[in-house]
Formats: sequence, C-alpha cells, structure tokens
Amino acid sequence: MRAAAAILVTLLLAGCASEAPVTTPSMYIDMASADAKLDPVAAAAMISQYRQNNGLGAVEVDPALMQLAQTQAQAMAGANKLDHDVRAPLAKRLNGAGYPAAKAVENVSAGYHTLAEAFSGWRDSPPHRANMLASGVTKLGIATGYAPNTKYKVFWTLILAEPGAV
Repeated sequence: MRAAAAILVTLLLAGCASEAPVTTPSMYIDMASADAKLDPVAAAAMISQYRQNNGLGAVEVDPALMQLAQTQAQAMAGANKLDHDVRAPLAKRLNGAGYPAAKAVENVSAGYHTLAEAFSGWRDSPPHRANMLASGVTKLGIATGYAPNTKYKVFWTLILAEPGAV
C-alpha cells in the first residue's frame, strides 16, 4: 500500500514538473525598469471590483485619459517631484486635451513598484480611497513614469472621470 502511494505521489510530482512555467500576474510586475509595461485592463478590473464591492459602477480604460495619465507620470518622473500640478492642475490638463469631464479626480503616488502596491496604498489613504470610490466616474487612465536615478524610481498617475460637459 505504501509503495503504491509513493508511486502515485512520484507520478503526480512528475506531472507538475512538465507544466508550463508560471508567469507573474500583471498586478505584480515590477514597474521599476525601462521596459516594464503596465496593464491598464488589469488596473481597471481591480479598481472596478473594488468599486463594485462598495456599491459603485465599474470603470473602463479611456485612451485619452491614458495619454493624460502617461504625460503626468512622465512629467513627475522627469522633475523627480510627486505633484498633481507638476505640469498644470488636472482641470487645465483635461481642458487642454479637449477632454470634456463632468467630474474628474486624480491619484498620484511614487515609490510603489507594482500595481498591487499602488492600489493598496491608494486604498489605505482616505483621500485616495475617496477618489477611487468617486460616484459617477466611468472612465480611467493609469500610467507610470520610470526615473531610475531618483529616490522613488516609479511615479504613478490614476485619473478617473465622468465624461460630459462641465
């Protein structure tokens, strides 16, 4: 009986060894490298689930907000400065891009290397949490800026908006 069990365990372990290699889930990819790619769909799914758990609607990726978030994250990284207004206030950046938003909120942060870390930091900060749980927002843009020679290395921008006339 023990011999049969040992053979079965050996066969099961051998079967596991032949499986495809495990890839890192996108929420755990380290953004502290020049070739790192943030997965905005995964970010939208994570934030949407959080919103739905709190009785709110989902958000979806918006290309215009993605570009605005990327520009802001890169500007912060380039200036080595965590600042909503490093280029201009959010409303001015939205207007300048021709993005009509009835409502828009922004989270910025630095030093988090993964989407999971950034999300957790925002969730645990009352003002950032309030932005992620803003009522009416349906669109999202999220991006990172990488600055290898800075203290933080990775700068994050999340923009959530409700499209429409102000």
